[in-house]
Amino acid sequence: MYYFDKRTQYPVKVDSPDPIYARMLQQAIGGIEGEIRVCMQYFFQAWGARGPTTKYRDMILNTATEEIGHIEMLATAVALNLEKAPTKVQEAGAADAIVGAVMGGENPRHVAEGMLHKTLLSTGMAAFPGNSDGLPFDMSHVYASGNLAADMYCNVAAESTGRVLAVRLYNATNDPGMRDMWSFLIARDTMHQQQWLAVVEELGGKEGNLPIPNSFPQEKENQQYNYAFFSTSHDGSPPPEGRWTSGPSLDGKGNFSVVQNAPMGEEPVLGPARPDSGAQSQQMG
Repeated sequence: MYYFDKRTQYPVKVDSPDPIYARMLQQAIGGIEGEIRVCMQYFFQAWGARGPTTKYRDMILNTATEEIGHIEMLATAVALNLEKAPTKVQEAGAADAIVGAVMGGENPRHVAEGMLHKTLLSTGMAAFPGNSDGLPFDMSHVYASGNLAADMYCNVAAESTGRVLAVRLYNATNDPGMRDMWSFLIARDTMHQQQWLAVVEELGGKEGNLPIPNSFPQEKENQQYNYAFFSTSHDGSPPPEGRWTSGPSLDGKGNFSVVQNAPMGEEPVLGPARPDSGAQSQQMG
């Protein structure tokens, strides 16, 4: 059960409405790095969480609910940036003389018209659950594995790419209100990265969690290859040396080594095609 407040989680103000920036903001709403993604990811992780304690489920639910507020903030920002946007094609082409420079040479008329047509015809000059190209968010990047440690690492990756996008959007505008909003959202991304890593540490850190799932007996693994870096160079050149090629593994359960990758199996030989498979007759005999 969820409750709502009419007020936004943090102030959202736009001093100079910019329809091109509104389009860019859509990536933070419905892009693969966006807020819909993390919101849904956290909700489904929490709803499926199992364990003797509910504290991790409750913690994830708190953050999932927070992310709804972030979507609201960004949707508000999109709408405010479209407040004075032209609604006619003729006006859109000449809406902003700076658009060409901002978009790195992209045709400003095409950019502006595409965004304005979408928001005018489908949403009435408001945000929509899609990315900056108008593609709807389809949930294909929502990761909820049922393994708490695996999900935490997925969450760190989600918050990291989200923070990269947020920093880029901060740098893409000089609007004081938008920069203030981003300063808050970037700060929350910082906390969430730390939050998920704190769960990993509390569960036992690298030593206690890796390899994931830690419930599978490692004696059933092929011990010759479970900490071996496969060098796939064909000319015999050495692999790139690093922490992953020698010394103790990060989980302390083995030692890194290098193996020259070479075929260990045989060339696959398949049987003839079935008579009812629709293959050519030459494939059946």
